[in-house]
Amino acid sequence: MTVTEQPTEQPTGPETTTAAEPTAAAESTAGVPAPRRPRRVLWAVARWTAAVVVCGGVGAGAAMGITALDRNDVPGLATESDGRWEYPELRLPALPVDRPRPFTDGNEGEIHYADLRELLLPAPAGATPDPKLKGGFVPTDAYLSLYAKESRGELKQHLADSTLRHIAARGWTTPDGTRTSIHLLRFSSVAYAEAFKDVSLQADAADGPKALPDGVEGVVMENFADDVDVADTSLYAYAEKKPYGPERVRWAYIQAGDTLALITQARKGEALVVPFQQTVTLQNQLLG
Repeated sequence: MTVTEQPTEQPTGPETTTAAEPTAAAESTAGVPAPRRPRRVLWAVARWTAAVVVCGGVGAGAAMGITALDRNDVPGLATESDGRWEYPELRLPALPVDRPRPFTDGNEGEIHYADLRELLLPAPAGATPDPKLKGGFVPTDAYLSLYAKESRGELKQHLADSTLRHIAARGWTTPDGTRTSIHLLRFSSVAYAEAFKDVSLQADAADGPKALPDGVEGVVMENFADDVDVADTSLYAYAEKKPYGPERVRWAYIQAGDTLALITQARKGEALVVPFQQTVTLQNQLLG
């Protein structure tokens, strides 16, 4: 910021005697020290003080401006992207009149009264939407197609016995080739959601879940789930164990009250860790 100083008026000194004054007056003051000029000294001090204050103000203002900026906005301090995707601003959907959110007073059943489709995480910037998973409701078979063929029949029967209400899904592909799908299953009660997670899927089994994604033969537990702090929800995350085929799969389950989410990501060569953790965390927050 440029600071422009206002011009200051130069003070005048004491009046001087004129040549027409009697020489006796000059003689009478001979040998007496000349009077000091306090006004000139005071003005000089005032001007230097003002300069110091202005410089100090400019420095303080610059410091305050720097500290208020994000690190990436300061030249020379910007850091490279860590691989996270750019998601739009997330907002919780509106609720029907007089209906509480899950995990709040008055909602002992932990029910999601919001439209399930509006609880789906939106696609990040630059992603290509999956034409089959547009964010609407999908049939049960569309969800079951994610699993190995030998698991689908048993899972389908369990879903029928659990009075599944509906499934909403969204999918996309990012420019780096990562394919993402999110399925939200809403059950008629928390008990049914937990039973499907614990009994049918065995999501919390020590050696990995019972039902694996299609083409996956071995599983490794992901260790970031404990760091995602969303109250009243359960998170289980996995990665395909080496050796694997031309692409690797990561997937996670989130149980939040009456709703169970399945998030999958697959990519040729390696399914990246950072966008997977980011996607799972954001979807967990929307459900919690």
